[in-house]
Amino acid sequence: MMQPDPVLVTHLQKWLESSTLTVNQQQLEQLVCFVQLMDKWNKAYNLTSVRDPIHMLSKHIIDSIVIAPELDKQSYIDVGTGPGLPGIPLAIMCPDKHFVLLDSLGKRVRFMKQAGYELGLKNIQPVQSRVEQYQSDIEFDGVISRAFASLKDMLHWCQHLVDSQGKFLALKGLYPELELNELPPGFSLVQAIKLDIPGLDADRHLIKISKNKN
Repeated sequence: MMQPDPVLVTHLQKWLESSTLTVNQQQLEQLVCFVQLMDKWNKAYNLTSVRDPIHMLSKHIIDSIVIAPELDKQSYIDVGTGPGLPGIPLAIMCPDKHFVLLDSLGKRVRFMKQAGYELGLKNIQPVQSRVEQYQSDIEFDGVISRAFASLKDMLHWCQHLVDSQGKFLALKGLYPELELNELPPGFSLVQAIKLDIPGLDADRHLIKISKNKN
């Protein structure tokens, strides 16, 4: 694996100290190296509008891994993952869980495959597909989305990916009251969690939704 930048390691350690997350040294270094890979590929591939690696730590890494304690099942699909957010940071945090990382752009999928190789991640599967066209051999325990679509569209496009026990986990900014008022029939809000993101002065919420039992 590439060498983690000690300046980035220090920044990430400092922010993590003000959180309740437990991150070991290997995970810390993998998270930092993922940022370095994003920064390196960003120049040619335009993976993210965030250009500063230190800002990537707060806006992409901590913003992703803060939901790791909420993942209590085994198989997840991250839809519209972009360069692997939040899927790759979550895969680093949860090595016992499996993540399919779905994106429609080939350059992002190529980046994720290379990042998985360089970081030694065995629990990710980058896939190039539009979410509504993707068919899986398994039904996932959870669908994760971050800045992907409205709740209504997410549920419409992703409902075929989970069984009756599966959950939809949407990372949102401001509390999405209007979107929740427009939930389609057959779905219910399970929980809305206000997230505290060290190093980020912005509202963040995790919205959990389930299919209603017939």
